[in-house]
Amino acid sequence: MAKSDVAKERFFNLPVIVLISLSFMLGMSEFIVVGILPDIAAGLKVSEVTVGNLVSLFAFVYAPVTPLGSALSARFPRFATHLTLVGVFLIGNVLCAFASNYGVLVVARILIALVSGTLVAIAMTYAPDVTTEQYRTKFIAWVFSGFSIASVVGVPVGTWVANTFGWRWAFHLVNVLTVVLIVLMVMVLPRNSRIVKIGFLPQFRLFFDRRIQLGVLSVVFGAAATYVFYTYLTPIMRDEVHVPEQYLSVGLVIFGAACLWSNLYGGKLADRGRGVEPLTHIRPIYCAHAVLMASLIVTHWVPVYGALLLVVLGMFMYLQNSASQVLYMDVASQSHPGSLNLAASLNSMSFNIGIALGSAVGGLVNTHLGLMWLGPAGAIFLLCAVVTTTLLRPFVARERDFYAKQHA
Repeated sequence: MAKSDVAKERFFNLPVIVLISLSFMLGMSEFIVVGILPDIAAGLKVSEVTVGNLVSLFAFVYAPVTPLGSALSARFPRFATHLTLVGVFLIGNVLCAFASNYGVLVVARILIALVSGTLVAIAMTYAPDVTTEQYRTKFIAWVFSGFSIASVVGVPVGTWVANTFGWRWAFHLVNVLTVVLIVLMVMVLPRNSRIVKIGFLPQFRLFFDRRIQLGVLSVVFGAAATYVFYTYLTPIMRDEVHVPEQYLSVGLVIFGAACLWSNLYGGKLADRGRGVEPLTHIRPIYCAHAVLMASLIVTHWVPVYGALLLVVLGMFMYLQNSASQVLYMDVASQSHPGSLNLAASLNSMSFNIGIALGSAVGGLVNTHLGLMWLGPAGAIFLLCAVVTTTLLRPFVARERDFYAKQHA
C-alpha cells in the first residue's frame, strides 16, 4: 500500500488537518469583527453601527461572488489557485491590521469576502485525494466545523488579544497563523488537478437542475430561520433571558459549542444515503426546529426555558449543512461533472443568502414587533424548508436506482 494511501486510511491526517485549519482561519477572520466591534469603532472614531455594517457587507459580497469564483477556479490548476487565493486572504487581513480609516477597512473586508467562499469550495474538492470514501461526509462536516471552532475558540482568543494589546493585534494574530498555514499547505497538500474541459458559462447549467434549486432553497430558508434570531442573540440573552452582562461571553461560548456539535452530528445525518436522500431526512428536523423556534416567544415570561432553548437551537443550527453539501456534490457528479467546483460552493452561497435574508427580516421584526417575535418569524422560514425538502422526496427512488446500477 502506498504511503499516501496509508495516510488516507487515518481520517485526521496532515492534509485533512490543514484543510480544517483553513476553515478555522476563514471563520476567525469573518467573525472576529463581531467580537472586537467596539474596539474598532473607538479606534477608527466611527459608530458601532457603522462597523456592524461590515458584517452585512461581508455576506452580501460573499454570496454572489462564491459561485462565480468557484466556477472560474475550476479552469486553473487547483493547488496554485488555492495558494493564490489564500495569499489574497492574507493581504486582506494585513490591510485590516493596518487600516488607517474606515474606508480602508471596508476595502479589506470586501477583499476577504471575495475569496473566502471559493476557498471553502476548493477545500471540499480535495475530499477524494486526502481521505477515503467512508470518511467523505465526515470530511465535509469537519471542514464546516472549522467555522464553529473559530466561533468557540478563535473569536474569544482574538477578543482577548484585542482587549489586551489593541484591536489591530487580533488581525496580526490571524496573519501570523495564516503564514504558518501557507507553509503547511505547500508541504502537505496534493498537487493533482482536475481542470474542467467545459466553458465558464456552461458550468451554470447546474442551476437548472430541479434538485439543486430545491437544495439551495432549503439551505436559504434554514439559514434565514436561524439568523432571524442569531443576529440578536446577545440582546435576547440580556433582555429576555436576563443573563448578567459579565456572563454574556460565557453564554456565547456555550452557544458556539452547541453549534459545533450541530456541525459534527450533521455529518452523521449526511451518511444516511446518497444524492438528495440525506437532505430529505432533515424534513422532520425542520418540523421540530420550527416548533422550538416558535416557542422562543415563551422566553419573555419563562427566562429559564429560554436559556435552555437557546442551547437547543444552537444544536439545530447546522444539521442541514453536510446533507446539502452531499446533495450538491452527488448531483453534480451524476449529471454535471464539469460543475464540481461550482457545486462545492453552493452551500456557502446559500447559507450567506440566508444570513442576509434572515438578518434583514430579523431587523424589521425587532424594530416593529420586538425581540420576542423573532422566534415565530424564524419558524415561518423553517416551514418553507419543510416544503422544499418534501418536494425533493420524489427524486429519492430514482437516485437509489442510479446508485444500485453503479454498484451492480
